Amino acid sequence: MQRLRLKADGRIVELRDGQEFPLAPKLPAETASVASQPAVRDLRRRAQLTQLEFAAKLGVPVETIRNWEQGKRAPRGPARALLAVIAHAPETVFAALSSEPTAA
Repeated sequence: MQRLRLKADGRIVELRDGQEFPLAPKLPAETASVASQPAVRDLRRRAQLTQLEFAAKLGVPVETIRNWEQGKRAPRGPARALLAVIAHAPETVFAALSSEPTAA
């Protein structure tokens, strides 16, 4: 029986004897999609925030920001969309994220 694992960066590896062996090389399209994303470090620096401050504003662990900036992981889903909006209107996004919900 073959045991496979999908890695966060999109690679598929086979697990054998406690080690991971790549099954297929990373596709160029995957690399292009990651490269087309706004660079998290650049967004954070434009906002003049530390990793800890940026993580707190987004509501994610600081380790997540570090992994994104170091290329160990890529933002997906809602985080990816939020970063795209931050690239265009950071003040608006941070103001909306810091607003306290009003009681009805």
